[in-house]
Amino acid sequence: MKIIFIGDIVGKEAKQTVLKTIPDIRSKYLPDAIIVNAENAAAGYGLSKKIAMQLIEAGVDAITLGNHAWDQKEMLSFIEECPKIVRALNYPSGVPGRGFYELQLDDGRKIIIMQIMLRLFMGLSLDDPFSITKNFLQKIKLGSTCNAIIVDMHGETTSEKNAYGHYFDGKVSAILGTHTHIPTADAKILELGTAYQTDVGMTGVYNSVIGMDKANPIHGFTKGYRSEGRFFPAEGDVTVCGAYIETDDKTGLSLKIEPFQI
Repeated sequence: MKIIFIGDIVGKEAKQTVLKTIPDIRSKYLPDAIIVNAENAAAGYGLSKKIAMQLIEAGVDAITLGNHAWDQKEMLSFIEECPKIVRALNYPSGVPGRGFYELQLDDGRKIIIMQIMLRLFMGLSLDDPFSITKNFLQKIKLGSTCNAIIVDMHGETTSEKNAYGHYFDGKVSAILGTHTHIPTADAKILELGTAYQTDVGMTGVYNSVIGMDKANPIHGFTKGYRSEGRFFPAEGDVTVCGAYIETDDKTGLSLKIEPFQI
């Protein structure tokens, strides 16, 4: 199976670039599924119904969120209407939406797309990501009840991400990090066959502070307060960052991981 995962979309320009780039990605990689993280697509803060529908209509098969999942209030209700939008699996009970999406291809093959949010320095009330994932994976079996399991691992620290990756090595097809907006140079197949990258990087303007216009973040770090109440996505050339994964349909384990920047 061939799967494309695109990292955190930051702002309008990045979203528009993704929409324009999808045909080229399809032509080059011939993917069976395209997954994007779009938790910063609405001017850097959350995801709107309009943007979600634009991505889906362009051929995106699943959209993952993160710690900005509810920045746009409409997502609290729309996520219940659109199962292709996936929030973190380890939000406390009662949070709207679901932490996974089951994508069935026309040929009968099945992909589970799930997201987990790690806890170090995230500042959110979250259930234990390790035990929640372990319990979830007891209900499905890679290579048996599904052909692939792709995990969007949304977290701040490389140590926690590394630990999560090794803990679930061999249990899922790929664990792909998001949230820090900076691509890491450690893409690999782990010992037991899970493709792993600590962070695939953002889709946004890299002449920035993690996708945001530089002035206000720098002011905050040097002066101790923000010059404006919120940050704004940077303008300029957009880079689409992500990873291409190939898996074995029988075992569900990965054969290849290839990071890309377009």
